[in-house]
Amino acid sequence: MKLTSLEEWFNQRLNEAGIALNGSNPWDIQLHNSDAIQRILSQGSLGLGESYMQGDWDVPQLDAFFYRLLRAQLHEKVKPSSLWLPYIQHKLINKQNSKRAWRVGEYHYNLGNTFYQAMLDKRMTYTCAYWQQASNLDQAQENKLELICQKLKLQPGMRLLDIGCGWGSLMGYAAEKYGVECVGITVSSEQVKFGQVRYAHLPVEFRLQDYRAVNEQFDAIASVGMFEHVGRKNHRKFMQVAHRCLNDEGLFLLHTIGKNTSNGITDPWLERYIFPNGDLPSIQQIANAVEGQFVVEDLHNFGADYDKTLIAWFHNFNQHWPEFSAEYGDVFYRKWRYYLLSCAGAFRARDIQLWQWVLSKQGVVGGYQRPQMSLHDYFNCSIEWQLRRV
Repeated sequence: MKLTSLEEWFNQRLNEAGIALNGSNPWDIQLHNSDAIQRILSQGSLGLGESYMQGDWDVPQLDAFFYRLLRAQLHEKVKPSSLWLPYIQHKLINKQNSKRAWRVGEYHYNLGNTFYQAMLDKRMTYTCAYWQQASNLDQAQENKLELICQKLKLQPGMRLLDIGCGWGSLMGYAAEKYGVECVGITVSSEQVKFGQVRYAHLPVEFRLQDYRAVNEQFDAIASVGMFEHVGRKNHRKFMQVAHRCLNDEGLFLLHTIGKNTSNGITDPWLERYIFPNGDLPSIQQIANAVEGQFVVEDLHNFGADYDKTLIAWFHNFNQHWPEFSAEYGDVFYRKWRYYLLSCAGAFRARDIQLWQWVLSKQGVVGGYQRPQMSLHDYFNCSIEWQLRRV
């Protein structure tokens, strides 16, 4: 096929999603290197991302481009044979075993605490915010932390395990607002260093530890944005660990990104450049892992809020980029821009979801009621706990 006819065929596929090659809309591809088309068609997502990182094409509004591309399901119409290798790897290899589990911490979460402080909210919460009645990122993230605490029905004196605690935002919030003692585990040494200093005044413990090594009792368990790194071959083991660590009357909240089907693989570009060995679960995969271990009390999808969260992160990243450009370089800027905005477009298109599961070991007697959180509840809770401390 001649290059001109290949460009024409490529443009026709783009047109199905309302995108044009070298068009005038902010979501249209501006092609700088015609070789990128062959690369995209032969390598799929990996070729699309790598050619963008190298400057072979641009889109003024990447999030709008990916929203249209995924909403039209163009990724389902172009499936290069190269995708069979990662598919087979996911089937045959445990890419998230106890040795491999540390790689994402070293590669992604140890990138730099100063860098993440510039991009995230004031509490350093690197998961989807809850934008109901929120007008900015800080407020939306506190809404999410409050929602989790209410769903877990935390009370002063309880002991909370946070599996994949990040920089400690949930533990710090729960200790401050609810008088809870917390233990958090992470595979990132930088997160441990940061959290131990920031929360030294609170009953909060950070451990550099794989989740499989935890074996002690807690009144409540949360895992917020970590299950995406567990892998389908380890889902059952993860639930078994949570089950053995949770008191019989306790609740377990699982907050995770998820995919719409069980047979898909991790996006090859995201796995190579952002989250090594990542593996988004499906509803079915989580249900299979939960079966016989927990009763599902509540399932809450607010994936559309991740679009707003990612856009807020990108604005912070973009605003502070001059502070980091000399250290990280132009290719990193394009990589990170592509990561944040492509994911925003994917959530906007509802191609991926964000779920909060509330699980109990034996079922809540009389039934579980999801809290209907409002700002009134939030302020009342904060005042009540502060009065307890006086």
